[in-house]
Amino acid sequence: MKALLAAFGLAVAGVSLASAQERPDTLQLEHYFDWEQAGSPQIAPDGEDIVYTRTRVDAVNDGFASELWAMDSDGERHRFLTRGSSAQWSPDGRRLAFIRGVDGHTQLFVRWMDAEGAESQITHEQLTIKQFRWSPDGESIAFLAETPLEPAMQISLPARPEGAQWTADPLVTDRMNYRIDRQGLKSGYDHLFVVSAEGGTPRQITAGDWDATSKFSGVGAGSFDWTPDSASLVFDGILDPEDEAASRQSDIHRVVLASGDITTLTDGDGNWANPRVSPNGRYVVYSGHAASEVNYPASHLMRMDLDGSDKRVLRADLPDGVGNPTWSDDSRGLYYTMNYHGSTDLHYITTGGSDRQITEGMHRLYVSSISEDGVAAAVHSAPQSTPNVALIDRRGDIRLLTDLNGDILDGVELGDIEEIWYPSFDGEQIQGWIIYPPDFDPNETYPMVLNIHGGPHAMYGVDFNYRFQEWAANGYVVLYTNPRGSTGYTPEFANAIDNAYPGPVDYGDLMAGVDAVLERGFVDESRMYVTGCSGGGVLTAWIVTQTDRFAAAASLCPVTNWISFTGQADISAWAFERFRPHYWEDPQLWLDHSPIMHAHQVTTPTLLMTGVKDLRTPLAQAEEFYANLRRRGVPTMLIAMNDEYHGTTSKPSNMMRTQLYLRQWFETHGEPESEEDASNDN
Repeated sequence: MKALLAAFGLAVAGVSLASAQERPDTLQLEHYFDWEQAGSPQIAPDGEDIVYTRTRVDAVNDGFASELWAMDSDGERHRFLTRGSSAQWSPDGRRLAFIRGVDGHTQLFVRWMDAEGAESQITHEQLTIKQFRWSPDGESIAFLAETPLEPAMQISLPARPEGAQWTADPLVTDRMNYRIDRQGLKSGYDHLFVVSAEGGTPRQITAGDWDATSKFSGVGAGSFDWTPDSASLVFDGILDPEDEAASRQSDIHRVVLASGDITTLTDGDGNWANPRVSPNGRYVVYSGHAASEVNYPASHLMRMDLDGSDKRVLRADLPDGVGNPTWSDDSRGLYYTMNYHGSTDLHYITTGGSDRQITEGMHRLYVSSISEDGVAAAVHSAPQSTPNVALIDRRGDIRLLTDLNGDILDGVELGDIEEIWYPSFDGEQIQGWIIYPPDFDPNETYPMVLNIHGGPHAMYGVDFNYRFQEWAANGYVVLYTNPRGSTGYTPEFANAIDNAYPGPVDYGDLMAGVDAVLERGFVDESRMYVTGCSGGGVLTAWIVTQTDRFAAAASLCPVTNWISFTGQADISAWAFERFRPHYWEDPQLWLDHSPIMHAHQVTTPTLLMTGVKDLRTPLAQAEEFYANLRRRGVPTMLIAMNDEYHGTTSKPSNMMRTQLYLRQWFETHGEPESEEDASNDN
């Protein structure tokens, strides 16, 4: 392990690796070199075969490698198929389309699923393909790709002398959304193309200075679908030239391939996305909400006729977004997944709005395809079960088909996980989880790490968490909760922090969780730590301005100044809507909820860590907070993680660095309480 970590430059001074040698039966960082994960399982239309993306850590290249693997529906004949990812079966089940990187661009391939297994590359464009879907007749594939931007200004320089090495051209833009995290500068608009399944020249279907997909403040992607006659596509997005004001606006449209004519099917301002056309061509289901000022408007699952008429609400006020809606073959209803109370389950809803939950349990199910007879293929994850391929029948019975990390975890003792519900300061019930060290003894005391999720409109759940289990393996009690602002409960729960984030509500929910665990008597109060990334980094920075109860804190990829954030982030349009009114009208709320404005109250040793290339919560946000603490003599440290956009763990070596740096920071601050103190606490 030491040799492997040293190869990645991870011999961090002060962090002992002895535990890996003394306790080889617990999860360690070295296990990550062999880690694998299943993704996007696709079940053939006849339900006989399954293809899925198998991703593994590539320690040599400090990244991840993706392959397509196949098996029978009973899990037999599990075998490597080809390099690539994101496979989709053709409607007749005879071919497989998938994507593979070629010379820096994502290209489409088609493989015949007969004995010969012939493969063809069907696109050769200088475009990065983001999504694709087979046409119902199996003759074409539609895909979404970015088309080049026209320069905002062009100049003609005099001719360069031979061999001259001139400075690169500058960034010249007149757009609000000119950068995208994990990409860099925005290089174009997303539009729809169609290409023959046998290859050839793709035909661009939509065009203009707008995106043919739903965007969040210029970032992200929505979806599209074919009509059953293979003559039209329905898609989400806003047709107006780039909208400088709205961050959450999208309509559902239909484009006729032969003419390029576009008809908008929804009406009125709103954020509508994720359209799916029924197999009989009668209905379109979609989800979203009408225009609203609040940060988390209640979302609805909707149905309308293909011409946009007869709009109806199938399910109102959803606890979270609708996951991968998929029509049943008879067009009588559709399957979808929903996050709720930390779990993710499969549902079926009829066209009349009668909803039935198919699965139930402590698990996360990411359903990606459904066969003609209603058997769903999904990625299944649970507290002590890593992401693997599973099948779900109509009764809701779940059958695991793979055990990708079983060889790694064989003989490894994981930390037990306990679900807790506790009352917050005002009586609101909050859900959370505790992970115990594998050798937990309730008569002993342990250091505790409070981990806070990002978002803020997101949800911790019961899926396997490698980093949390690694914390537990190193002797920490790990606490993670879903404070108000989290999704998966009610819109009111998520909106409790509207115009007040971070603030007394989410802070109070988190501190009540800490108190609930302290009452159990096994946490060393002198060694409590708090950390989180993105929205979790925001709340970590806020917490240390409000209390000194933690021995140390680590705020990863935070926002600390809401006003400067509006001009720094790639989600500028959304950032300008963070509080009402705008800060140039009245800056009070913007200042009140910026951790930087309260940093003079911080005494807790606080580490700041952000990716060098982060465009979502740029490094400058961490630097502002760090400089304030450094100036006032508060123990602090700044870590700018190389080759990382938003987050600090996308590279395997950086995931390990994050764990080791945080553990060293925490171990440097806070002394174990004496036996006398522990007995007095109990």
